This record gives sequence, C-alpha cells and structure tokens, in this order.
Amino acid sequence: MKMLKTTLLCSAMALAALPSLGAAQETTVNMINPLPRSTNFFPLVVGEALGYFAAEGIKVNLLPSDTSIPYVAFVQNGQADLSMLDPVETINAINAGVKINTVYEVMQNAPEAIGVLDSSQYDSVDDLVGTTVGLVSDRDRAFLQAALDVVGKSIDDVQTVVLGESGPTLAAAIRDGNVSAISGAAPDWIALNANGINVRLITPDELLASPANTFAANADTLEEKRGAMEGFLRAWSKGMYVASVNPEAVAQMLRKGVPEEWENEAAGQLFLDMSIGMNVSTTERLGDLQTGVWTALQPRLLSSGAIEKEVDVASFLNDTYIAAANDFDRAAVEADAAAWLAANK
Repeated sequence: MKMLKTTLLCSAMALAALPSLGAAQETTVNMINPLPRSTNFFPLVVGEALGYFAAEGIKVNLLPSDTSIPYVAFVQNGQADLSMLDPVETINAINAGVKINTVYEVMQNAPEAIGVLDSSQYDSVDDLVGTTVGLVSDRDRAFLQAALDVVGKSIDDVQTVVLGESGPTLAAAIRDGNVSAISGAAPDWIALNANGINVRLITPDELLASPANTFAANADTLEEKRGAMEGFLRAWSKGMYVASVNPEAVAQMLRKGVPEEWENEAAGQLFLDMSIGMNVSTTERLGDLQTGVWTALQPRLLSSGAIEKEVDVASFLNDTYIAAANDFDRAAVEADAAAWLAANK
C-alpha cells in the first residue's frame, strides 16, 4: 500500500506538468478506460452513433489507455473527469487515501470466468481438484482462488500454469488435455472460439455479480462538474438501453464504428453477446451502485491478497448522478434505434 501511495503521488506530479485537456471546452468529458472505442464498451459507440452525447453538449475525449500510470491518478490530478476502475483498483485507492467516489457501475457482471471444454467431464469447479488449470495471465489466479474458495477448496488443491493470451496456445492447451480448465475472461473465450474451441463456463454463481468496471470521479469536483457528468452518464445509459431492445441495431453500429472487431462476423457477434451480458445493468436503475455486492466481495479480495484491508462502502459509493443518468424517454430511444437501423442496413 505504501508503494501505491508513492506511485500515485509521483504520477500526480508528472501529470501536473501536462496541459489541461479540458480547458478549451467546458463540455469535453475526459475519460480513461482499458480500451479505445470497442464492442466491449458498446454504450459509447452507440451513444455516439445516435447523437446522444452531442445532444447533451458533450464531446468525449478518450485518454490513451496504454500507460503505466494508475488510472486513478488521472482523476486525482484532474486530467480525467472519469476513470474506469475495477473493484481492486477502487478499494486500494481508497485505502491509499485517494479522494474518489464511485458514481456509476459500468459492468455489473464479472467478465472473468472459469471455462472448460464443452465436451469435458467437468461440471463444477469442485471437479477440478487434483488437475492442472490454465491461467491466461497471473492476474487470473485470484479469480480461480475465489472460485475454489466458494466450494470449500483452495488454490493449493490444483496445479496452475500461465498460458498467455495467444488464442492458438489456449486452444491447444485445453483441446489436448494439458489443462482441465482455463481461468480467463470474455476476450479469451472469443479467442478460443475463433480457434475452433467451444467453451462451457462453470463459474460459481456467487462470483457472477460483480461491479467489474465502474466510473470513478474526483470527490471534490462532483458539484462543479455535475452538468457535464450527468449528460455523459445519461447518454451512456441510453446507449446501454438500446442493447436491451434492439441488439441488431447495436451490432450494425459496431460493424460501422469498430469494423476491425467485426472482420470475423461470428467472433464479432460473440464478443457483442458477451459484452451485452456484462454491460446491461441488472439493477432497476441503470448503473446503480450495489452496496451489498461491494460489501460481499471484499472478504475474498482480502483473502487473496488483492487488497490490504476492507473499507466502508459508504465512504466512496455515491449515487448523486444516478437519477439524472436514468432520466430519459425509453420509447424515444427505441424509436431512434429502429430508425437508425432502417437507414443503415
């Protein structure tokens, strides 16, 4: 934790030397997330295609995601208005004394999972005891440990091997029986599918609900930036909602907006199906904050060593923008999507 505090301080000093990205236009919302415009975060692409951000007077500026600086530092310093963080990044930042608030849950279902060959004998994580489980990267070890914990087992009850992100390598490992299962995430199942491998997920239900990606904002500037932030989140919510009522329109918007992800039509559609499952909110209010889920996930993060100590979720969860983010006409959005698809088939 001391290292994180030092890193954040140095990062903030380095960022302070950069010019302010939002100074010229008050309506620009600077955001940093793990990917550029992508099927993985389709509400941005859909919101832009249907003009929802523009209608709110918002221009979205995506900051470069390929950086060694912790994303939270961009919010801390003011270079980003919103930073997309996972639960571990969020809780470690709070433990380090960073003044951020989680204001919107982008994904409420975990992208991580435990996958087995569709034709295999393994039906639950419990069946993996005594076998070798593949990890796409070492960061997938914590999720495997959490899955084993759910069934009363330990990471010591299996052997693990890091396989890397190469689709052919993952496919060969599980097809040839070198591993019984793979602990990975949505893009890995797509890579396997592209290499002719059908995967069946055996993730314990207890791990499915997770605020996997959230928007964090500087706690000191919530009121100052309210107008722009509410407009941004309302446009994002509209883009999310379209997937619930017209996934065909979403697919076509992505074919046009991020064609490189749709060169293989089957892979693109699979990616979208998985992304819809992660991005469409399970709460009644889109993007709402799940106090119980945040409280329940911390013990397993603590036991795996991912966080130093648990924190009071009331200290950082703030739904101040949620009502505005949901204040839109659903029927009008449905009509917009239908009209767009009719004009862009």
